This record gives sequence, C-alpha cells and structure tokens, in this order.
Amino acid sequence: MSSSSSPAHTNVITKRLFLRPWTTSEATAVLDDTRSTHWAGDFPAEGDRVVAGLFDQHPAWFDAYGHRLIIERESSLVVGSIGLFWPPSEGVQEIGYGIVASRRGRGYAPEAARALAEFALTAPEVHTVFADVELSNPSSVRVLEKAGFHQWATEENAENTARFRITRPDRSQR
Repeated sequence: MSSSSSPAHTNVITKRLFLRPWTTSEATAVLDDTRSTHWAGDFPAEGDRVVAGLFDQHPAWFDAYGHRLIIERESSLVVGSIGLFWPPSEGVQEIGYGIVASRRGRGYAPEAARALAEFALTAPEVHTVFADVELSNPSSVRVLEKAGFHQWATEENAENTARFRITRPDRSQR
C-alpha cells in the first residue's frame, strides 16, 4: 500500500468498541491455538482462524485498511474481528465481520461494520463498501441493515445471497 493512502491513525474507536489492526503475533497465536488473557473465552471463532491463516497470502491485510480485532472497550477483551479485503477493485471494497457467540445480540457487529465502512470510505480509492450475505442468515442481514448498508443485488445461486453496500455520499446515486 502506498504511503499516500495510509491514514495517520489506523485505530477506529466507537462508543463501545476499539478496532485495531491484527499483529503478526496475534495471528500466529490464533493459528497455534495459544490462548491470550486479552481474548474473550470463545475467541477465536472459526472465521478468525480462517483470516489468520490467510495473512501470509495477503500481507496488506495487516495494513491500515486491512483486518482488525474488535475489542470491547468496557472489558478490553477481543470479542471478534472485522476486515476489509484490501485492495479494492474499481473503487469497490469488500468487508467481513464476526462477533463471538458470547457477545452477540449487543449490537457490536453493526457498530463495528458501520465504523469500519465509514473509515474505508475515507480512502481516495474507495467509493463503495459491500458485503455478501446468505439470505438464510437473517441475523447477518440485520447487522448490515442496522449498519446503514442497503441491498444492492441478489444472486440466485446455491447460497441465495444478497449484496449489501454503503457508498460515499457523493456516489450514492450510482
């Protein structure tokens, strides 16, 4: 990633959450099943293990616009992860997220998704952030709707997925 697109501050802070980039040692700990006292009891989830295993192939995911751990500010525990699958393609950037089961139902996923999408839209090369979700997963659909994403398209395939997006205000009519 070029230094011109790297923001000065890479941490994203919301009312209840702190989103910060993963470190290589945290990814290694996840892959080695090494527990940290800074993790919720059920972190990492399977999705976190998948992401940790892909950092070698996608080193840009460690950068400012990459993947982050979701830290509950009240407890200082890692309760999930969220990430941008950098780099964007033609101004469109994919986002993915997951909250551990013990912290679901608290609104953390939409809070984190909205904050990271807004952060992504500050990158000059990004005008749209999207997520694909299986329609058989209504909880994830609600997360995106609460985060301010709008349904963009539906794929009639085996997964029956919908694409949700959020755009920069100057691009919302496209």
